Amino acid sequence: MARAPSLSQTRRWFAEELRAVGHLRDERVVEAFAAVSRELFAGPGPWRIFHFVDGYWTTADADPRRLYHNVLIALDESRRLNIGEPLLWASHFDRIGVQEGARVLQVGAGSGYYTAILAELVGPDGQVEAIEIDRPLAEAAQRNLAAWPNAHVRLGDASQPIDGQWDLIVAFAGATAPHAWWLDALADGGRLLLPLTAEQRGGFMLRLDRRDDGFAARSAGWVGFYPCARARSPEDNAALGQALADFVGQQAVRSLRRDHHDKDDSCWLHREGWCLSKRELH
Repeated sequence: MARAPSLSQTRRWFAEELRAVGHLRDERVVEAFAAVSRELFAGPGPWRIFHFVDGYWTTADADPRRLYHNVLIALDESRRLNIGEPLLWASHFDRIGVQEGARVLQVGAGSGYYTAILAELVGPDGQVEAIEIDRPLAEAAQRNLAAWPNAHVRLGDASQPIDGQWDLIVAFAGATAPHAWWLDALADGGRLLLPLTAEQRGGFMLRLDRRDDGFAARSAGWVGFYPCARARSPEDNAALGQALADFVGQQAVRSLRRDHHDKDDSCWLHREGWCLSKRELH
């Protein structure tokens, strides 16, 4: 009988599969996914795995090798709260460029798996500050991240400003609008990844790049996410849901405007205090 591969070998195969399927070009992203033990953040097995067609199912046993696939792992099935899809986040981290020494703010730590991935990417000279609103999850994440001293999890929600300037802000839950303090907290040259989602969790990943006082913007693909507490409103949800019907306009978004202006044909999503515009950032 053939010997089962070691966990380190399984993680390597997992990371190489992400590289191939996601066309990852940053070797550091591949190495981060090969280095972090996913089972550390999933709790004891067998595990409940989410499938987009079949719903939740249970792994055959508690072998951690079951987790090294592009699957979502349940943290709280009753809320459909999961450790998210590795391919999705590997692709976004690869495209956005998480640099060594960077300061990263993560909104929604969950049990800390992607916090650890980000901590690997920024290295010992970088910093990852994560916010988690669920107290048991925040406490578990902080325990799980003991091996990453450059990562810290605080109990809180997305509406509470955090001092500092950040090279990357990334939200792991869906919002209907960016908080103003997120935009203010981006350092010059900093980037923000925010799932903008309407009802039924559907929407798109908004990428913002800060350039002086302006924000270049673009759609970075369809996403579905657990809702972000205190980053949603019925009014914004209705406006976003209507805008999402204009897929061509969504693809044409080029900037986020914060100046006062009347709505015109260049506005894809025009809201009080901010606007996703088809105008190029100059």
